[in-house]
Amino acid sequence: MRVAMIGTGYVGLVSGACFADFGHDVVCIDKDPSKIARLNAGGIPIFEPGLELLVAQNVKAGRLSFTIEAAEAVKSADAVFIAVGTPSRRGDGHADLSYVYAAAEEIAGLIDGFTVIVTKSTVPVGTGDEIEKIIKAKRPDAQFAVVSNPEFLREGAAIEDFKHPDRVVVGLEDERARPVMAELYRPLFLNETPIVFTGRRTSELIKYAANAFLAL
Repeated sequence: MRVAMIGTGYVGLVSGACFADFGHDVVCIDKDPSKIARLNAGGIPIFEPGLELLVAQNVKAGRLSFTIEAAEAVKSADAVFIAVGTPSRRGDGHADLSYVYAAAEEIAGLIDGFTVIVTKSTVPVGTGDEIEKIIKAKRPDAQFAVVSNPEFLREGAAIEDFKHPDRVVVGLEDERARPVMAELYRPLFLNETPIVFTGRRTSELIKYAANAFLAL
């Protein structure tokens, strides 16, 4: 599968490297030229045990690359992941979704043919609906499906958590996305990892509830 990963922070970089290690062709995209230059030089902007080696192996194998230019990667992708930051807003503490919506706006102008657009960022319930509206408004002719695929990665054990999860949660409303997501996670399915398909809002709620529980 061809994957475009928007955002090279903790979630995006770990997920991109692990998907590449599954055998997929992954391009990680970030608007920060210094971060991309560092990654292309073999540096890792975050600390996570085993990540530097995993990235190096998959770059060498030609399955993982980094760029500031989204156009070609998104145009050719089967799945585009949104893995940008959602920091707490000043004043009310709610998640700032401006980066998520900006990514959706950019993706809308670049997709070509049926594309699955996946939110990996931690977002509140209903965000997938808003992403869908943004893309439809800009590209009424676009063929796409918006999917929620929340991550549950612990710092220091993120690679193990990604490759050996208790389950994978996939929230979708368009059944055309199901085979794409199943193929992306096929190595886990072969290892008998449960792939839980549910509604998109339900998957967003699962992630948000998990974050609230961990904050207690």
